[in-house]
Amino acid sequence: MDDAPLRHSPLEERHRELGAKLGPFGGWLMPIEYQGVLSEHRAVRERVGLFDLSHLGKVDVAGAGAVALLQGLLTNDIASIPTGRAQYNLLLNDDGGVEEDLLVYRLAEDRFFVVPNASNTEKVTRTLQAGDAGVEITLHDDWCFLGVQGPRALEVVGTLFAEAGDLTYLRVAETTFRGERLVLARSGYTGELGFELFGSASAAGELWEELVEAGDPFLMEPCGLGARDVLRLEMGYPLYGQDLTPDHTPLEAGLSWAVATSKGSFRGRDALVRQRAEGLPSRLRGIAMQDRRHIPRPHHPVLADGSVLGEVTSGTFSPGLQRGIAMGYLEPGRSEPGSAVEVDVRGRRGPATIVQPPFVDRSPR
Repeated sequence: MDDAPLRHSPLEERHRELGAKLGPFGGWLMPIEYQGVLSEHRAVRERVGLFDLSHLGKVDVAGAGAVALLQGLLTNDIASIPTGRAQYNLLLNDDGGVEEDLLVYRLAEDRFFVVPNASNTEKVTRTLQAGDAGVEITLHDDWCFLGVQGPRALEVVGTLFAEAGDLTYLRVAETTFRGERLVLARSGYTGELGFELFGSASAAGELWEELVEAGDPFLMEPCGLGARDVLRLEMGYPLYGQDLTPDHTPLEAGLSWAVATSKGSFRGRDALVRQRAEGLPSRLRGIAMQDRRHIPRPHHPVLADGSVLGEVTSGTFSPGLQRGIAMGYLEPGRSEPGSAVEVDVRGRRGPATIVQPPFVDRSPR
């Protein structure tokens, strides 16, 4: 068991003042919910929500060899990222299994900003540092990371930063707040066209308070990681440690669009090429329950014609659909979209259908 002490957000006291329920997440003590997951989910889908995501990693990768370093480690084509844009990437092991998924923001020709998951920040940083000695790797361990997500996000963030209006999806800009560097990105993990802000911990309290003030006319709510998990699952976004693991490749996870085997060598490439030729042993699928009585959870078996096809990796109740939704690795030949299956929910089998995520349509409105 990991006995390392939990780390703390620079905004923890504010969360306590707001009555947040705090809990361990990725080695940090973070807000899980405030007024409740349903209220916070509704705020993000209908208005706007404010998240503290300071547990996630914040790493600068800079130098003449930065492109080559990232290109040889990650699955996507780093060289193709225009300056001021972000790209989804995966870090694999030699067998092609997913060791991490992360976003890479290109800030300049030879300067990138990498955001790994909390539990993998040290691993990713060590992996980067073991590469080209001419590349400077800087872990901003004391930075804050705030997310403003929802249909009114631009109106909130635009009050503080003029650059916000120029950012379309997956674009990024550098600016300042209280004289400190701030990275402003049009990205998120909720399915809404929101913003993510990375900056110094010394200005975190003021940034939080000014965002709260700007969001007040739009009834913005502080939101915890519980609501974020429901929001991401409604979009079919995989979560590392549940839907993405070292035992499954990105091809099995349906993430081949983030794999550029044509770019040349990278860690795990040969294993992916072999798997493409031999066929996939499993496939991550979306599972929609047919009623609201059965709520799937991780490790619940998924069956068809009395035999087990696989198991749930992530599952929850969708407030948007008013029924259970899930993802899981299933036998590829018997789990095509439209197929009827059952999920064993604590000994009771609930009817379900295999679907192609997202479960909830958040296309531009």
